[in-house]
Amino acid sequence: MSIFKLLLAASALVLVSACSTQGRFIVPEGSKLYLADRPEAVEIEADGTVTTAAFGWESMGVPPEKGIKYRLEKDGQTVQEGRLRPVLRVKALFLPPIFGIIMVPTGLNPNITYDLVTGKQE
Repeated sequence: MSIFKLLLAASALVLVSACSTQGRFIVPEGSKLYLADRPEAVEIEADGTVTTAAFGWESMGVPPEKGIKYRLEKDGQTVQEGRLRPVLRVKALFLPPIFGIIMVPTGLNPNITYDLVTGKQE
């Protein structure tokens, strides 16, 4: 019985940890991007791609009141804050109910560029 519980827990951990999202960003030179009040900055690849863990229900909605929170820092000072347009991760809707509660349904929109220099999200 304990092996079954261990396998079940490992499967749930893999399922939750595999929930990632990607978006494309343009940020000011020398700045660091923080998403959703997370303590560590995201890594921005040379082409502007950011891959990060998906976001919870609190990030769902349309900016400026709702959306994924972001913060730009330069030299340890916050230079810009705001919210990003999210997208509903459809695969979250097809999980069994218990996983649907745990699942993080909000992600970055892979079909747009988040230009934080000009403020456009298109």
